[in-house]
Amino acid sequence: MVSLSIFETKAVIIKTQDFKENDKLVWFYTEKLGKITAVVRGAKKSKSKFLALTLPLCYGEYMVYKGKNLYTLQEGKIINSFQGLLDNLHKLTYSSYLCELIDIACADNEVNTGLFKDLVTTLYLLNTNALDYELLIRAFELRLLKATGYSLILDNCSICRKKISTSNYISLSYYGGICNECPKEHGMFISKGTYNALRFLMNMDIDKLYRLNLNNEIKEELEKVITFLISNNYAKKPKSLEMLKFIKE
Repeated sequence: MVSLSIFETKAVIIKTQDFKENDKLVWFYTEKLGKITAVVRGAKKSKSKFLALTLPLCYGEYMVYKGKNLYTLQEGKIINSFQGLLDNLHKLTYSSYLCELIDIACADNEVNTGLFKDLVTTLYLLNTNALDYELLIRAFELRLLKATGYSLILDNCSICRKKISTSNYISLSYYGGICNECPKEHGMFISKGTYNALRFLMNMDIDKLYRLNLNNEIKEELEKVITFLISNNYAKKPKSLEMLKFIKE
């Protein structure tokens, strides 16, 4: 009889750390268990069956045993290692940023199958040359904000709740657009094109983003709004943001 403390789930490795002489601590973002930390015995040994299974970004099927404080990895099977992302500085930086966002924004053991699916889809698309990587990251950021309680209000004024079709202002205090009657303060003016782009990105499936073609001005305003929200709503600011700025210069 299988113990109820053993779980099988799909997962992406978002972070690893050396642990003792031959072991690793591995942070998984899983489909069924949320974010968990597991000890992987012998993972640092050159002939370990866990060596390839515990590389950063690896997506696979994993069997874990729940101990008192940590999980322990029992078995695993790679679905996609995504190691091709490591060969391109831009793709590596973007994928590292995604993993850091999950680590910072998601509480342990908090399950969100939709966000898990979005992470996997985003990694698959990053691993191709199919679309604009910046828009891909913006779309994922918006989904992360929504999943963690910081969704933007765009169909109604975020102060008086009156229905609006568009706006030229985003309140960073009320998390959304402002109508013409309410005070426009504690936020930023943006073009109506950027406002509409925010709405599209929030509602469009990530794998359909190739249909969206935005100019640089709109992309810069999107980055400014979303980066502010990401930087100010979680316990710490993602370190990868600085690297993202660096590779764009």
